[in-house]
Formats: sequence, structure tokens, C-alpha cells
Amino acid sequence: MAITEKEFFKLQNGSDIRGVACEGVEGESVTLTSEAAFAIGQAFALWLMKKKNLKPEECIVGVGMDSRITGPKLKADVIKGLMSQGIYVSNCGMASTPAMFMSIVYPETQYDGACMITASHLPFNRNGIKFFDRDGGLEHEDITEILKMAAELDAAVSPEMLAADVDSSSPRYTEMSLLDLYAAKLCMKISSALSGEDYADEPLKGLKIVVDAGNGAGGFFATEVLEALGADISGSSFLEPDGTFPNHIPNPENKDAMQAICGATTASHADLGLIFDTDVDRMSAVLADGTPINRDSIIAMIAAILAPDYPGSTIITDSVTSDRLTDFLEKRLGLKHLCYMRGYKNVINKCKELNAAGQVSPLAMETSGHGCLKENFYLDDGAYLAVKLVIAVARAKKEGRTIDHLIADFDTVCEAREVRFPILCEDFRAYGTSVLKEFKNRASGAGYELPSSYEGVRIRFSGVCTGWLLLRASLHDPVMVMNLEGKTATDLELITGIAQSLMEGFADLDLSRL
Repeated sequence: MAITEKEFFKLQNGSDIRGVACEGVEGESVTLTSEAAFAIGQAFALWLMKKKNLKPEECIVGVGMDSRITGPKLKADVIKGLMSQGIYVSNCGMASTPAMFMSIVYPETQYDGACMITASHLPFNRNGIKFFDRDGGLEHEDITEILKMAAELDAAVSPEMLAADVDSSSPRYTEMSLLDLYAAKLCMKISSALSGEDYADEPLKGLKIVVDAGNGAGGFFATEVLEALGADISGSSFLEPDGTFPNHIPNPENKDAMQAICGATTASHADLGLIFDTDVDRMSAVLADGTPINRDSIIAMIAAILAPDYPGSTIITDSVTSDRLTDFLEKRLGLKHLCYMRGYKNVINKCKELNAAGQVSPLAMETSGHGCLKENFYLDDGAYLAVKLVIAVARAKKEGRTIDHLIADFDTVCEAREVRFPILCEDFRAYGTSVLKEFKNRASGAGYELPSSYEGVRIRFSGVCTGWLLLRASLHDPVMVMNLEGKTATDLELITGIAQSLMEGFADLDLSRL
């Protein structure tokens, strides 16, 4: 049965594709079918050849997957769709999202494009596809174009095409153990940075580092990078890929996941703990004493590592980072802080824009753990960020210190909450815009400090209470979101009271949770 254009468009999730890929959750029907994956593979091949002006015999695309249970079937469907257009395909097996992008860059591969079968941290029944070419991850409008093409191609997709196996005997098909190459490149990065240290062949000898991969694709970092370079990784957990995610959600923002790595780090008396999401484009860390380094703290830590090499540069973050982070970056590190919009593609693109204009920006990072470095092709790569941390830990240990000295002046004391207000009218985007306009007028009229904000309305409080709040409209959903933070519980209570007074009278907002 042909899939409609409207049904294809429902698979778009910003700049990638996501859907329900298998049964198992009540009320969630399969939307990312074999038929859809096949047609999307066809469409990406045609889109890529058109963009790069390539003939089929000149084009090669790599395809990898994370540990999800639906990965092998969807990968096969995408590969068959790609090959049906006459191009070459490299089956990269288990991979990470950053590794798939690097397959375009590495001289050993130099693919024209890449597909990664993943749905990041979403539940086991979900899956998706991320796409890359030489310019990086595709943009929203690129995905829309590909889905439109897939809808047109789908009518010709037959049951026989879907039932057939991948033709592994074809000269246009090859297999590549990409993670081995990717891990070797990360090892080279660490070895090069520590080349002047002792234990040249094992530059991480004497360090104990534990990894929690959450049964995603990130277990390789423990065995093929850290252990290969001499680190003790005993105490690491959930390294084996298992797409049912039996232990916890592989997500550095998940409370249970962070508790697990914090406990493993202290129990193992490790120098550092690392945790990755399913496809390894995000990470967070844990100090030796069990202190989690995530959200604002991980941005502060990476910025502190980079600051000596990029004095006076600009760090770009999403809009929900704290004023505490701004003060640390600007007053302690001497950097500039651009608090931009939510969405990892937004911060990455802003980083590219500033550097192209001559304003140095070495890092763009979200509180979610997505972080790109200018030195690493603007790629949000959790393993590369982990490499930067590991190098800093090794250097600090040689000096008889720990890396917590890098953020010793970062104020981590706060009380925070997030409140989501459902919008009750049909035209939620227009209503959200009107609420923000009136909210800003009220805050300005009351004399509150309104720092510049690229997203929503931000208020900074000092004096009677210390903290901040941000009111913004969701990009896709009929919801307005308010983040509130106070230095103390009393500060947060006072800021909540101010928010309540500023939000009075918005009839089409459900304010009950405030």
C-alpha cells in the first residue's frame, strides 16, 4: 500500500527522520516501515547525486546503525533503496553518528554521503535516519525535499523489492568496520596530545576511567580507545549493545542514567566517569568524587579546557543555560557568551556563521550534551568531547591535580525548575508570539533587567532575589516553556511569585502548573 506524502512528512523531526519502527508500546502504530525506509534510501541517493552533480557510478554512501533492535532491518531497507539507484554502498555495521560523518572526511573512506540509523535516546520502539554530506548534517529543508521525493518514488516500490535480501555479491556493495577506524583516529588524537608524557605506548597508563554506554553504540570507547591506551576501565557498565535498553535509557539528561554513572565512578575509585547517549553524539562526565558534570557544568568544563588556546573567543549555547555560566565564561575565563536558540543545529550553524565572519568561536554546546568544536568539523561528537576531557585528566594527574580545578570558580549552587504551559487555542504560534510580547512589556514596565535574548523573554534578578527566568514558545508544539532558577530555594520561590504575577490574565494558557 502506497504511503502518502502527508504520512512521509510526519516522519520529519527537524533535520532528521524519526518514527515508530516496531510494535511494543500500546497505542503507537508503526510509521517508519520497510517501505518508507526503502523509498527514503532511493530519495537520498537521487538528492545527493543532484547536489554533487554525480553519476551513479561516481557516488558512494556509507550506512551505519546504533544498537536498536530495528536497526538491522531498516539498515538493509535503506541500503536496498540506495543501491536501486545504481550507486555504491558501504555497509558500516554498528557505528556512531559522529563516525558516520567522519566517513565522509577520512581519506581512507571519503564517502559522498552517509546515513545513520538511529533515534538517539528515544524508547526502543523508535528509530530514525540521520543524513550527512561534506557540509555536515542536512538541514530541515533538505529533509523536506527528500521526503517529497520519497513519496513520489514510493508508488513504484513493490513487495518483491522489499522481500529481497541485500545483494552482497554486487560490485556496488562493500562492508567496512568503520568503528575500528574511528577508534584508531581517536587514539591517535590522545597519543599525539600526550606524546611528551611517560608511557608513550600507553599514554593513559595509571588512569582509571569508567564508561556507561547504556547498551548503546558507545561501548567501543572503553575497550578500543581507553583500554587500548593503557587506562583501567574496570567498573565500566552496560558496554554491550542491546537495543532493548534493559538497564536505563542511554541519555545523559536522564536522572537514572546519571545516578548509575555517578555510583559506578565512586565505587570504582575512578579518576573520571563518562556516559554517552545511544548514538554517541552526546556525553556527560562525572568527577572522581561523584560530582556530575552535565548541563551547564559540562559546557563550563569544555570551555575551560579550550580557553587557553582561544583567548577572548565566543562560546555559543542554547537559551536555557544559566546566568551562572555567563558569569563564569566572561568574568573567570575572559570569554564571550552568546546565549542563542535551542536546537543543536541552531547552535552549530551559529558557530559556523561567526567563524566565517572572522569572530572566533571554538565551541557551540547545548545543555543536553550536544557539543561541536570548530577544530572537529563543527561535528557534535560525544566521543571527541570525551577525548578532550581524558587528555585534560591525564595532564592534571601528572601535575598532581584533578580536573575539577578547571571549574573550581563555577558556582554550581542553585534551585531550578521547568514549567510547561499548554496553549489552549488553535493558532498556538500566533498566540505564543502575543504572550511573549505582552510578557516583555509587563517585565519592562516593572523595571526588571531584560538581557538580550535570541529566543523568548529572559529576566535577570539581583538584589531582593538572585536568579533568572526564561519564557519561550515551543518550536513545534502548542506549549510555552518557562525555566526558572534561583540561587537558593527562597530565591526560586520569590522568582516563581514574580512569574505568577507577570503571567496573570492569559486566558488561553493553562497556568495550573506554575
